[in-house]
Amino acid sequence: MTTPTITLYGIPNCDTVKRARAWLHEHGRDVAFHDFRKAGVPVDRLDAWVDSAGWERVLNRQGTTWRKLDDTVKSAVVDAASAKRLMREQASVIKRPVVEWADGAITVGFDATDWARR
Repeated sequence: MTTPTITLYGIPNCDTVKRARAWLHEHGRDVAFHDFRKAGVPVDRLDAWVDSAGWERVLNRQGTTWRKLDDTVKSAVVDAASAKRLMREQASVIKRPVVEWADGAITVGFDATDWARR
């Protein structure tokens, strides 16, 4: 019997993703990595993340990519549908990492304290 796999979604050069991957490795967790830049944003998974965490949590309005967007683009993000459209077009606006845990739970961002309870 194999150990259920955790899937971590992100961008490999993101410092938070690097810390999260290192933490998972240090704790002996079996992890599959999905690179947004190479493999894109899986539409069905994006829907699940937004359903689980809410579009406001999944959309990273603090990051460089968001700050560089035109104000017209930013002001057009008013609900889940418009946020998902932008996240599919610009994966870098997704808060990282998004983790799908073996038990089906979804977390957004890295929190070692929270992750230690999993």
